[in-house]
Amino acid sequence: MRAMTAHKFPMINWAEGGVTKSARWRSEAGLPPHGKLVVVDDRLSVDAAWKLAGEGSAMLWRGDWQNARNLLQGLSRRADRQPRAGSQKKPATPAEAFEQHRRNQGRRAQLLALLLVPLSADYGVPLRRAQDVRQACSEAYGPPTGEESLVSLRELLAVISAHEWRKKGIPVPAVEGRIYPHFGVFSPVRGEYVDLVAKAPLPAHCELAFDIGTGSGIIAAILARRGVRKVVATDMDERALACAAENVEKLGLSAAVHLLKTDLFPEGRARLVVCNPPWLPAQPTSPVEYAVYDPDSRMLRGFLGRLASHLEADGEGWLIISDIAEHLGLRSRQKLLGWMEMAGLRVIERLDTRPQHPKVQDAGDPLHAARAAEVTSLWRLGRAEGIN
Repeated sequence: MRAMTAHKFPMINWAEGGVTKSARWRSEAGLPPHGKLVVVDDRLSVDAAWKLAGEGSAMLWRGDWQNARNLLQGLSRRADRQPRAGSQKKPATPAEAFEQHRRNQGRRAQLLALLLVPLSADYGVPLRRAQDVRQACSEAYGPPTGEESLVSLRELLAVISAHEWRKKGIPVPAVEGRIYPHFGVFSPVRGEYVDLVAKAPLPAHCELAFDIGTGSGIIAAILARRGVRKVVATDMDERALACAAENVEKLGLSAAVHLLKTDLFPEGRARLVVCNPPWLPAQPTSPVEYAVYDPDSRMLRGFLGRLASHLEADGEGWLIISDIAEHLGLRSRQKLLGWMEMAGLRVIERLDTRPQHPKVQDAGDPLHAARAAEVTSLWRLGRAEGIN
């Protein structure tokens, strides 16, 4: 768990009842405190809230908790309406479609984040009919800081949702158990890459493996279940490491999986090195998006560029990646192969599978063409001849 102290949260100020008030401002997306803030309650309609949001005004809710959730749903439906005909130029390329989609999603998130709710010093919600969110907030934010704070209702609902997933977990047959994702850590809901790791042939005499960017620990757990005696799993994010530690402990694999906070590789060489980097070269807008978006393909290029120096002579590197970036025109297959060649790597085999997530079938998705053509691959890579 990543404990945060109060000074890491800036102050937000507003006028209420003729008095200037202040509290700590919480935003996992790193949004600055709002400059325009009005106090609202159950009398606020969706139309009025939409108008305030359009003017850039944040709304501090003082009414009923359930009515706040209903209002947010109304704003969500308003934001989800298709733009009026001719209000947006039809994208000429898949890359333009992706950029337009990201802009639309960003504007939607920005508008919905303007509905705020208060948190008391112990993470209670001082609203009528409010649910108890104290445990969920403690898991996401760390122990209470002893100060009141404000948070967007949208973020708080995500904190609650993460808490529920953490309680019940996600069944993963390949680990003979469940994975319990934490808030801010990417959940292994895309089962096709899990199946690839579970079925790919292990290198002979594989006693040591590295799992680069372990996240929830799912890949490290699969390798340990498959008989790898020691798996060194790395990550830079403290939440991810805490999540992975909890998962391997619950699976009874703590003796085999060793967690390490470092950027990409641990020291030394291994018979197997596995990495499932973010698949899209774009800028994330929140911490959890770092599992999806990799600015300038930094992690992908870093993994490929240093892989040969961390492989035993007859070892393998497994790169797990979708080709959706290729279908969106964000990165070509030739560029990916070029990075492999420049790094002194050769392709032993490529194992492919088709995604099964619901968006593949959603013709209304603006990225449907790319998703329908998407293939997820596990690239088995070895050191090229003459590479030490």
